[in-house]
Amino acid sequence: MSKQRRLETLQPWVELTTTAADWKAADPALLATMLGELHLIRAFEETVLELASESLVHGPAHSSIGQEGGAVGSIVGMRSSDAVNGSHRGHHQFLAKAITHVSQGNLDLGALVTAPIQTVLQRTLAEILGLAQGYCAGRGGSMHLQWFEAGALGTNAIVGGGAPLAAGNAWAQKRSGTSDITVNYFGDGASQIGSVLESMNLAAAWKLPVCFFIENNIYAVATKIEESVADTRLSVRGQGFSIPSWRVDGMDPLAVHLAMQQAEEVMRSGGGPAIIEAEVYRFFHQNGPYPGSAFGYRTKEEEAEWRARDPLLRIAKEMIALGLIDQAGVDSVREQAQSAMTLAVGELTEADPESSGKRRIRTELWPDPSFVDVGLRGDLSELEGARTLDPLDYTGELEKTKFVDAVAAVMGRRMDEDDRIVIMGEDVHRLSGGTNGATKGLSKQYPDRVLGTPISENAFAGLAGGMALDGRYRPVIEFMYPDFMWVAADQVFNQIGKARHMFGGVNPVPLVLRTKVAMGSGYGSQHLMDPAGIFATSPGWRIIAPSTAADYIGLMNTALTLEDPVLVIEHVDLYGQPEEIPAGDLDYQLPFGKAGIRRVGNDVTVISYLSMVRHCLEAVEQTGLDAEVVDLRWLDRASLDWDTIGESIRKTNSVLIVEQGARGTSYGGWLADEIQRRFFDWLDQPIERVTGSEASPSISKVLERAAIARTEEVVAGLERIRAGLGQR
Repeated sequence: MSKQRRLETLQPWVELTTTAADWKAADPALLATMLGELHLIRAFEETVLELASESLVHGPAHSSIGQEGGAVGSIVGMRSSDAVNGSHRGHHQFLAKAITHVSQGNLDLGALVTAPIQTVLQRTLAEILGLAQGYCAGRGGSMHLQWFEAGALGTNAIVGGGAPLAAGNAWAQKRSGTSDITVNYFGDGASQIGSVLESMNLAAAWKLPVCFFIENNIYAVATKIEESVADTRLSVRGQGFSIPSWRVDGMDPLAVHLAMQQAEEVMRSGGGPAIIEAEVYRFFHQNGPYPGSAFGYRTKEEEAEWRARDPLLRIAKEMIALGLIDQAGVDSVREQAQSAMTLAVGELTEADPESSGKRRIRTELWPDPSFVDVGLRGDLSELEGARTLDPLDYTGELEKTKFVDAVAAVMGRRMDEDDRIVIMGEDVHRLSGGTNGATKGLSKQYPDRVLGTPISENAFAGLAGGMALDGRYRPVIEFMYPDFMWVAADQVFNQIGKARHMFGGVNPVPLVLRTKVAMGSGYGSQHLMDPAGIFATSPGWRIIAPSTAADYIGLMNTALTLEDPVLVIEHVDLYGQPEEIPAGDLDYQLPFGKAGIRRVGNDVTVISYLSMVRHCLEAVEQTGLDAEVVDLRWLDRASLDWDTIGESIRKTNSVLIVEQGARGTSYGGWLADEIQRRFFDWLDQPIERVTGSEASPSISKVLERAAIARTEEVVAGLERIRAGLGQR
């Protein structure tokens, strides 16, 4: 008969409940501050629902009424340098952090609303109303609230989307030698999301000072927690990742505070992450001013039971029992909070002259429509004064290298010059430079800045995004294959790409994402895509695609100077190519947004990038057509060299766009549309395109070759152009 032994987890998992002794021992100033913050947040949320009922809130109004105890209890003791981020229902977390910041965690209940607190209330309300004076200039609204000065990293409309970003901020805090912490707030629904679980694993493995704070409010919209999980004690997640965890009554702000104090001891001492699960209850529906019972998924009796546990009532009752305040004092606190909100609303609204008895937003407070795209990317001021060099114009001494060795060499040079650069990715620290040698020698030279990650693109991409937003580091992440971006699509596109613009267009996001196109290597449908077309149609990203090692050096140096996220696309066909680069020079930048003319001609403008540039040159020689070959180098909408492209088109009056990959996700489709809009009057025939097939490349050598473009397909494209020239 088999022997069995019960296994024990490595970390504690406890339920914390307050006693009368805890309340008696609590600092009266702490209790007073919690009471004040609770009432300020409650009055704020009631005002938001009131304005929403008048259709003055454009979009959702996810009220946190009922859940304030979790936010206030966990945040009231934090430093301004500690950080928080949250979910779509995050007004209470943002306000608790902002009020704690401006008050230094000490409220006077006799004069509750100081001028800085009034400003916080008004600017937060302005943001929710979409007004220019809001913290994000009206772009964030209810679900995207950010104020870095207060340590509010930004609430997040994607369920679970903030967890990797919080882990990245915690990494930066730890690396910088502080004892600061980051808290990521999310609900019961997000507790099953992959990005959250991946982030828990990465935070535990790297001992990051981040708290995963679960607001278990029992319902994900209308689906009860029992329908979603087998164990409704969501803090059990910590046991799987060896993270110490606490479970508390979130309607008891002091219990939350005590649990957070214990969790802080772990995080601030270098013990790694913590989990706190607070059982809370949103008094209203997912969105808007009606209770859940109005929609039939909760009973009025259940709602009444939870309302009797209101955190505002709980703390007032305990303080009255301790003789710290009387009911009149509590009423005064509420009146002060309500008066502050009345004042804020008065500053932002006015009587509607077209509708008696109704209000409207003050028209002069709306953002200017011309602001719509401002801050989507940076203004490039960081490139001023850079030493630029275009290898096409270089006439000095050259040295021989392989393309992939230049990749590692320029990265090593920049890491030597800039200790903010940190490389992350799967196996980048192993195999003598990763799977292709692109990080050759770097892990030995910078062991604490070349970080091999778990197979969790969602987590480490988002963690890098959090590092970039922190501002102290410049992460370089590697996706082994571009197809893996779909695993991390939320972090890549919803978070990193949109962050600067969404939060007001001010905060930089200096991040580089490296990946390689591997068409022709036999890896099949899920490893061989060209990501250019997807990224080019997604906001916020800059894209570079070098075809030579000399260009790679200059482009990577520029990418590592930019304050925007940059996608660097490489190609395995180029890695082993013998190349010539400027001798002894790894420091020049390629001129920003400058395409390269690889061949001058008059019959047709051939536009391409990466390894297909060489196939284009081969095809031109085979056909004898006098083609001008333009190597784009920069692919994103904001960085394309329209001057060079336009000058060529006005000369040749014909265009052939060449790319290797699948037709459906192609870059050329977007580019062709833009060219015909800009240069239609100079085109003597329709734009021709060379792409791969509709299907992704297959494993079969024959089918893979049929699915991608190379020299032969470019020749065919040039012959179509020749036929068109004959019809002029």
